[in-house]
Amino acid sequence: MITKAEIQLVRKLADKQERLLHNLFVAEGDKLVGEIVANRKWHVERLYLTEGSLLASTCPNATIVTPKEMERLTLLRSAPRSIALVGLPKRTIPTPSTEELMLCLDEVQDPGNLGTIIRTADWYGIRHIVCSPTTADCFAPKVVQATMGALLRVEVSYCDLTEWLQQAADKGVATYATTLEGEDIHKAQLTRGGIIIMGNEGKGVSQQVRRLVSRELFIPPYPADRRGSESLNVAIATAITCENFRR
Repeated sequence: MITKAEIQLVRKLADKQERLLHNLFVAEGDKLVGEIVANRKWHVERLYLTEGSLLASTCPNATIVTPKEMERLTLLRSAPRSIALVGLPKRTIPTPSTEELMLCLDEVQDPGNLGTIIRTADWYGIRHIVCSPTTADCFAPKVVQATMGALLRVEVSYCDLTEWLQQAADKGVATYATTLEGEDIHKAQLTRGGIIIMGNEGKGVSQQVRRLVSRELFIPPYPADRRGSESLNVAIATAITCENFRR
């Protein structure tokens, strides 16, 4: 039987400050939890499973709970068959490079968008995402779920973007941002490496970051003179931009 304190701890971890205090985040569902358990780089502090979990036979040290208890533990609408409390990994800020394609997020605040962007980065072989401090926390429950395990393969870090992008400029690393004034991305000559900067859902890339952008790109609508939505969702725009770079 799980204790009231255990339930309270899991629920507290929905809050960023509590995650930092306990150095833990929550992962839910057999697929995601199974990947974390199999990855030796990640430390599982506690593991809760129902008897119907696919992991029950391979995780002998797990705490077996009833479906009712799992409903009290979960942060999701529907109770999963497994929940893990996982240690927050240590992340270092990557060095900008002309040989590697990276993503940079400037105040992307919607957790669902961030999770989708991390999953997209994984699909296109992008291993590093550097975020402004005001970007959503990548270990928030909704973000973790939306990544579908991509968070294990894509390193997300947070820092002062102006300092990091200035470092990139000093190294001659190309930096790109999607704007309404940029050149047509389908016609632009893109470099193999560099930094793709995506901005806030409502305001786009901030002025202090935009000053450090070496090239601006525009994703055109179809037909070109169409009048409709003002802009694309940032996660969709990220996917289109990554596709053009990899193509």
